[in-house]
Amino acid sequence: MNRDEQFEKLRELLNKENNWPMVYMFKFIVPADNKKIALVEAKFSDEAIILHKESTTGKYFSITVKEVMLNADSIISKYKEMEGIEGLMAL
Repeated sequence: MNRDEQFEKLRELLNKENNWPMVYMFKFIVPADNKKIALVEAKFSDEAIILHKESTTGKYFSITVKEVMLNADSIISKYKEMEGIEGLMAL
């Protein structure tokens, strides 16, 4: 399944199971690099709740973001914005 198909499947699932607007929880793993962590945080509004957790080895950070999203397309847009961040994994 290619990236566009994955996003379309996500869109269908989000629209089927949710009422909009809603608080959506994003989860990312990034290398322990302050610049990359800042790049992720910069993609969200000041109202977003952002939590960090360092891995046991200190090589990675888990970033959890909760933000009100207006619709499935706004969520997919956020994921697409993150694609340019090297080493980022979206969960």
